[in-house]
Amino acid sequence: MRESQLNFAPSCLYQLIFKRQRREKRLSLNLAQLNTTPTMPRVLTLKQIEGGKPGEVYYPIQIKEVPKPTPGPGQLLVRISAAALNHRDLFIRRHQYPAISFTSPLLADGYGTVVEVGPNVTRKELLHKPVLLTPMRGWESSPAGPEDPRKFAVIGSSKITEAGTGQDYIVVPEDEVEPAPEHLSPGEGAALPLVGLTGWRALVTKSGAAFPGSNILVTGIGGGVALSVLQFAVAFGSNVYVSSSDPVKLEQAKALGAKGGINYRNEAWEKDLAALLPKDRPFLDAVIDGAGGKLVSKTVRLLKPGGVISQYGMTVSPKMDWLMQAVLANVELKGTTMGSKQEFKDMVAFVKEKKIKPVISKTIKGLGNLDALNELFQEMDEGKQFGKLVVEFDSEAASPKLEG
Repeated sequence: MRESQLNFAPSCLYQLIFKRQRREKRLSLNLAQLNTTPTMPRVLTLKQIEGGKPGEVYYPIQIKEVPKPTPGPGQLLVRISAAALNHRDLFIRRHQYPAISFTSPLLADGYGTVVEVGPNVTRKELLHKPVLLTPMRGWESSPAGPEDPRKFAVIGSSKITEAGTGQDYIVVPEDEVEPAPEHLSPGEGAALPLVGLTGWRALVTKSGAAFPGSNILVTGIGGGVALSVLQFAVAFGSNVYVSSSDPVKLEQAKALGAKGGINYRNEAWEKDLAALLPKDRPFLDAVIDGAGGKLVSKTVRLLKPGGVISQYGMTVSPKMDWLMQAVLANVELKGTTMGSKQEFKDMVAFVKEKKIKPVISKTIKGLGNLDALNELFQEMDEGKQFGKLVVEFDSEAASPKLEG
């Protein structure tokens, strides 16, 4: 063998050994990463910080790992596959919501699958079936309001109930779920509960205007409740008119069935609305509103005698003027919020019958994707969305980031 070949052989051998060592190192690193990846169920909670005042603080969110829960008597274990945000969650992060909890999971909307039933469960047919989670507790069926207001709460970061949908697994009483309509995807199912319930009560229970040919104004189109009211009212055969400051949102609402839209930035928008109403019935049966402000003075001449303003929020101001003119016109102002378990059941049945699909503005992947989740909160804060903001997550995947 020549000298050059002798010199070459050790060099090749060293290279082969080096490459093998490098491969083994990479493999061991990958295995180490796999072994350190959390496999326990995850919970999305607020992170408490010192010195925060309501409206001034903005609590961070974090992922915690917890043991997998076990259902007790009469309970179901649900693996959640999608959840959705509400303005309530934004207010909670600002400490502008009462009785918030830093230990219970955030979020109230959820879609999941029943993976285990506890002893004495009567609805065993729900096992392995997709369900929608009831977004509140403590209100059975009274059309007037919660039977005991002290026990009523929306789930998610509440001291009254430990339930919340920002987690991989949740244990719930068997009567706190409804079978998910088959035409809904997990994201669409998660987008429905709280806004659907609120919109259903505001329209059906409170306004009395859910009938064919009625004229209804839905303000602030683009938010989840307003869109739910639009979709429900259109399905009932009502003529729906909407308001927004965004021309694009007005066109999107028309595509969903709205008869027309007006820009509330226009000083005389009530005249714009009057021009859109049917000539043979030029008045409103109801206004479904979540803004407040000067709504009464703007709509009192358009409402029929005895017409209804169904008020589910006041985002413009916590105060609202009430005029003698409205009294003389027998206009009724009805406050409305959330809804009962019976109303939730009725709403889900209607969605199933009419094949209604909630409008989704944006979907992110991963419960532990805190950067993307914070972007959803920012989008909600800026009012950019048209529809719901949804989080789809895989219960088997673990979070790469635990705080944000």
